[in-house]
Amino acid sequence: MVGQGVAQRQMMEDLETVLYTEEQILTRIRELGEQLTVEYRGKVPLLVGVLKGAVMFLSDLVKRMSIPLEIDFIAISSYGLSTQSSGVVRILKDLDRDVDGRHVLIVEDIVDSGLTLAYLRDVLARRHAASVRIAALFDKPGRRQVPIRPDYCGFTVPNAFIVGYGLDYAERYRNLPCAGILKEDVYRSSESAHT
Repeated sequence: MVGQGVAQRQMMEDLETVLYTEEQILTRIRELGEQLTVEYRGKVPLLVGVLKGAVMFLSDLVKRMSIPLEIDFIAISSYGLSTQSSGVVRILKDLDRDVDGRHVLIVEDIVDSGLTLAYLRDVLARRHAASVRIAALFDKPGRRQVPIRPDYCGFTVPNAFIVGYGLDYAERYRNLPCAGILKEDVYRSSESAHT
């Protein structure tokens, strides 16, 4: 247990600033869950979690939705180990359920360039989903490359590299209970080591 505390302190030291505490995040997720409960009442929505970043958000969100619902997961890549989207979107793990006629809610950790979500929304529409909406915990409009915005949004964040609460850099920092801006020297030194 002592080692875990040291590791978490080190991760926290890698943050330039904390944008949202765990308490602020959970309060906002509760509000979103209540809103979605009203909006999807009488339907059984299929919540599609985008792996891996959305797992924490999805888990906390469904606990605050008091309606019948189903969950599935999809894994899509456009980043690799970089901090910049490659622009090439690939499905790494597809859905297990058929979305034909279903009300689908894509649950995403962050909307950044929008390329991944625009691609996913189009794929689900072509598969004849009755509706496709997007719930994102974080929205970063300063990086948008395509005209897409979440239907339900937790927080709007600045154009900086955000980690924590599911968001990662090179698979690290997802387990921070808060969300914050990663110090530039942390990822710049790591990127230069890989070039």
